[in-house]
Amino acid sequence: MASIDKSGYLYPNKAGRIYLQALEDVMGRNGVSAILNLAGLETWIDNYPPNDMQRGIDFAELSAINAALDELYGPRSGRGMARRAGWATFDQVLRNFGALAGVSDIAFKVLPLARKIRIGLPVLARVFSHISDQVNAVEEGEDHYTYRIQRCPVCWGRQADTPVCHLVMGLLEESLRWVSGGQNFRIHETKCIATGNEACEFVIEKTPID
Repeated sequence: MASIDKSGYLYPNKAGRIYLQALEDVMGRNGVSAILNLAGLETWIDNYPPNDMQRGIDFAELSAINAALDELYGPRSGRGMARRAGWATFDQVLRNFGALAGVSDIAFKVLPLARKIRIGLPVLARVFSHISDQVNAVEEGEDHYTYRIQRCPVCWGRQADTPVCHLVMGLLEESLRWVSGGQNFRIHETKCIATGNEACEFVIEKTPID
C-alpha cells in the first residue's frame, strides 16, 4: 500500500482511540491488528493512542487506516465495515465529547423533525471542527442538506475513482438516527477530495426513508 505523507493537521488521541475500538467491535482485535500493520502503524497494535484530548494523530494516519481497510477487505466489504464503525464511533463521541449537548432535552424532543435536523447537523459539524483541524460546514437546500468537509482526515492523501469517506457516512447516518429517534435518511457522498474535488460533500435528503 502506498504511504501517505503527513499532513500537519491533527485529531485528538481520544478520537483515534475511539475509532480503533469501534473497528474492533466490527472486525475483532486481530482484524484491527492486520489493518494497522498494513497501514504502517504497527506501533499502535495492542497500544492504541492514549485516552486524552491532546491532538496527536495526523490526518494521514487516519487516512492510512481507511485505505488499508479497503485494500484488505475490498471496496464493498471495506465500505460496510467503515460505515458500521462510524455508527459505533458516533455513540462513543456522543458519550465522550458531549456532542449534540442539549439535544436530549425535553424541549428539543418535542420539536418537529425538520427543526431537529436543522439544529442537530450544524452542532455536529461544530463539534468536529472544535476538537480537530477538520473543517466542517452545513448548508440547507430546498429538499436536502449538504454536509461539507475540508481537510478531510478520512481520505487525506488518497486518490480514487469514487468517493471513499464511508466512515463519515456512518457517522452521519447514526447521528441522524439519534436526533430523529430512530429514523433513517438517504445520504450520498457526491464529492470527495480523493477524486479531485476541493471538498468532501454529503447530500442528506430531508425526508426520512421510514
